[in-house]
Amino acid sequence: MERKIESIFFDVGATLRYVVEDPEFAAQAERELMELVGATEAHDPFFAKLEKNWKAYRSWAKTELLDVSEMELWLRYLLPDYPAGRVAPNAARLTRLWRDHDGRRVVHDGTIETLRELKARGYRLGIIANTITETEIPDWMCRDGVADCFHTVLLSSKVRLRKPDPAIYLLGARCIGSEPSACAYVGDNPVRDVEGAVNAGFGAMVLFEDAGTADREGKAPTVEPDFKIKAIPQLLDLFPARR
Repeated sequence: MERKIESIFFDVGATLRYVVEDPEFAAQAERELMELVGATEAHDPFFAKLEKNWKAYRSWAKTELLDVSEMELWLRYLLPDYPAGRVAPNAARLTRLWRDHDGRRVVHDGTIETLRELKARGYRLGIIANTITETEIPDWMCRDGVADCFHTVLLSSKVRLRKPDPAIYLLGARCIGSEPSACAYVGDNPVRDVEGAVNAGFGAMVLFEDAGTADREGKAPTVEPDFKIKAIPQLLDLFPARR
């Protein structure tokens, strides 16, 4: 790559990690979630309500390009009809359980080794991710031993801004200490990730092509990435050792 890139930011969901279906794991998460809030409905009506409220929140977040804290998410959007004294203290755990009911999250092959090698090559690494949880990604970083690889971590649930708002990309560049033109972004969403990075003036946008030609809502891309890869280790072909 001829561009003078010094910092590389990553998306996490579907880019560095993906979801593996695990019915037993998901069922345990659902049982614990219901116990924590003292659910008064049966399983199916309870989760049907949660799913309806979740979709309404997602629609609002994507329209406003904002996210809220875990506590606000549960008190205001997901379970506003449940006692705050029961929900609020457990908001962080509830968010993790809500995520777990989709399945287990595992890293793509070669991800850990690639991150370590990019760091060794002299790049500053960061994360810019849309997420409702404030602890899951930091916990994963520690569990898989890559916390020391990342200089800056921006989560939409912490900073409220969410992709594709260029503001969250510009905040990332400021926090990591690089001009936007010296930053690259690696993501899987051909609409949200690409538009945000390009509109923020990032020097390079790399699309990890595992999501097809449209984003998950079926919206067609309007901006092309600079590079496309099929596997995370291919980043090593794009980013040689810095001088």
